[in-house]
Amino acid sequence: MTGRPLAHHHPSPEALRAAPLLVASDLDRTLIYSAAALYLTGPDAAAPRLLCVELYEGRPLSYLTETAAALLTELARRTTFVPATTRTREQYRRIHLPGPPPEFAVCANGGHLLVRGESDPDWQRTVAARLAAQCAPLDEIRAHLVRTADPDWLRSERTAEDLFAYLVVERSLLPETWVKDLAAWAEPRGWTVSLQGRKIYAVPRPLTKSAAVAEVARRTGATGILAAGDSLLDTDLLLAADRGWRPGHGELADTGWRAPHVTALDERGVAAGEMIARAFLEGVTAPGRAW
Repeated sequence: MTGRPLAHHHPSPEALRAAPLLVASDLDRTLIYSAAALYLTGPDAAAPRLLCVELYEGRPLSYLTETAAALLTELARRTTFVPATTRTREQYRRIHLPGPPPEFAVCANGGHLLVRGESDPDWQRTVAARLAAQCAPLDEIRAHLVRTADPDWLRSERTAEDLFAYLVVERSLLPETWVKDLAAWAEPRGWTVSLQGRKIYAVPRPLTKSAAVAEVARRTGATGILAAGDSLLDTDLLLAADRGWRPGHGELADTGWRAPHVTALDERGVAAGEMIARAFLEGVTAPGRAW
């Protein structure tokens, strides 16, 4: 999100060492990667071994390195690990991360809080009330998207969980100012806009990963949050965390987004995912090394 940064007090490393930590991370292009996003630029003989963690229609779709898989398995053993994704619940359930199934997961950019795999009804009611009070309805936003998108570059138009909308576009044909113009139109209606790869998202401003993760922290008693993400939809989560990481690729890297407590990694692709998993585990097991 690109609004006013969240006010947040960042505790000292000593305080965090004494506190239960919660780890919340975006998935796609942060921890897991499609074949097109692996960014393996070295010789094939030196490439890391990969573990497939998602199939779609019987075909492998998403990967992480075997080293990252081992790190995440150990991380899940030591702390509360919360996947925080813009994916729908159906899309999220295709992913099989290493280690035990997470007790909590955030889907639909905070629209659904899964508890042991099931959407929490109390959280659904909370989200619905916030959206009704603060945002123009989805139908209005969707109609505007369809009306203003050009068939020359629009490939498909979809909604997710009846919460937000997105377009799949041909990036090379997309006019340079279209996304900026859309964002200016959406802002007074309580919506934000984000361009990620070939997708343009229109998301209600109160629909955030950070709000859902804060609810998990409340329920678990966690007083420190570590987070990672690569896109503008992850900025609220990173700003609300006590320590964060972003990879060397993605919207945040492309726009030069930074925050004092967020480490901007140089690594790109699946190597960045491994670095993030390592940083998470070090942050949980020996916080002094990760700060």
